Amino acid sequence: MSSRLLSAGYPVSVYNRSPERTVALREAGATVASSPAALLTQADVVFLMVSDDQAVRELFTGPEGLLQAQATGKLLINMSTVSPGVSREMAVLCQAQGHTYLDAPVSGSVKQAESGQLVIMVGGEESGFAQAQPLFEHLGKLARYLGPTGNGNVAKLALNTLLGFQAQGLAEALLFAQQHQLQTNDLMELINNSALGSVFIKLKGEAVQGENYAAAFALKLLAKDLRLAQAEGLATPLAETVVQTFQQAEPALGKRM
Repeated sequence: MSSRLLSAGYPVSVYNRSPERTVALREAGATVASSPAALLTQADVVFLMVSDDQAVRELFTGPEGLLQAQATGKLLINMSTVSPGVSREMAVLCQAQGHTYLDAPVSGSVKQAESGQLVIMVGGEESGFAQAQPLFEHLGKLARYLGPTGNGNVAKLALNTLLGFQAQGLAEALLFAQQHQLQTNDLMELINNSALGSVFIKLKGEAVQGENYAAAFALKLLAKDLRLAQAEGLATPLAETVVQTFQQAEPALGKRM
């Protein structure tokens, strides 16, 4: 996403807790900041993309966090998949310093980020969304304003819940077919040409057919997202089964690795 903003002609400053990950962007023309606080003084708009609530709090409120900067009037856009609660918490802290906070998680993986085809779901002040819209146009094919702070996070948890349903459903259907000596290739052709076909099913089916199990999205992150959805009240029978499956798979995967 940073590369797309650079390509669009925007001056970009970057910070990463793992400094080696900034090398390629520096070589592409980005400025590297020494801390989140330093970054905020260099930019009018700051995007964050980290793994969980703890990382968000650290970047905002840590000793060199964003909110330690002597600055005001900035737009802070948190694109992480985190709880609605942490977004509401950070929005209050930002407002106290004269900043605007948006929660704007995305749907899409590496390929969609590289091609600017992400789907962006946004909660927060509508004026902040309007300010961010020209930047969103370089990052995604759709940016939708969804209302108050936290609503973008809720939407992302809903999408990732469905992702968990589809991943488990496809796996169970393929296992059932294999138990009855049906070829995976044949079943995938039927699925892809039926009303059940989708981009996700097609891509994951091709991966299974090619025995390519490299993760585009880490299992531990989907397990985390399902826990967040459960904490927000997701308690349907199917959801409980999927949550349990992914929680059980997470430590099992760690043992194999």
